[in-house]
Amino acid sequence: MIGAQLNVTQARHRLARKIFFGQRGELRQHYREGMEDQLGALGLALNCVVLFNSLYIDAAVKQLAADGFPVTDELLARLSPLQYDHINFLGRYAFTRPAAPGLRQLRDPHTDDEDDDGEQD
Repeated sequence: MIGAQLNVTQARHRLARKIFFGQRGELRQHYREGMEDQLGALGLALNCVVLFNSLYIDAAVKQLAADGFPVTDELLARLSPLQYDHINFLGRYAFTRPAAPGLRQLRDPHTDDEDDDGEQD
């Protein structure tokens, strides 16, 4: 049980280092007043990634179950919202309100990973 918690903590730290890519994920300055904002922003970004992943993992699991895939508790226990391979940490971002409320449509796993405009997430 302790090993499992350590794995979760290490995965969270790995994601935080990936988000905080500047200076190789390290704060290289001595602590001074006002650095809480920087750390708070990192925590906010980390929580946004976890929320995004959680919502889409839930949608994917529901879609798999609806398609007849045997979704078991053992499989669900292995899912983690701390994955980040699908997230582009570098590049341009668009923070526009989607035309329709809710989640984007899930991608078909049998097609390319590219969006309609040719860019990858």
